[in-house]
Amino acid sequence: MHPSDADPRLEATYRLLNSLGITANYAGFPYTACAVQLCLAQPERLRMVTKWVYPEVARRYRTSWKAVERNIRVASGMAWSRNRPLLEALAGRKLPEKPRAAQLLAILSCRLQLDADGPAALQQADGADPPAAPER
Repeated sequence: MHPSDADPRLEATYRLLNSLGITANYAGFPYTACAVQLCLAQPERLRMVTKWVYPEVARRYRTSWKAVERNIRVASGMAWSRNRPLLEALAGRKLPEKPRAAQLLAILSCRLQLDADGPAALQQADGADPPAAPER
């Protein structure tokens, strides 16, 4: 595939993971990237990651869902120890403890979705007043 043909959301996911200190040579990198892509495509997957995300990633990579969850959990620990300030900025708040695997997926997919939706969505997520609701 030509680099210009790559999915921009996947490229953004790779950049985000790298900036958090989760590099491509780690087994959790592709699992996390794939899981984030699944959650971007269908945000409702975030409600039941054990049933709707980990098994699908495991099927694609021919491994167990437990290995997927463990590797994403370790990726969360890597982000926590290598670039906690960025992780907290992405979450939009101070994190009292290392995020669990599902929490990491929610933080990453939410931020990537907001970035894709444009500056207005980012302002709203960062604490700006939301637009007024339409009158009925």
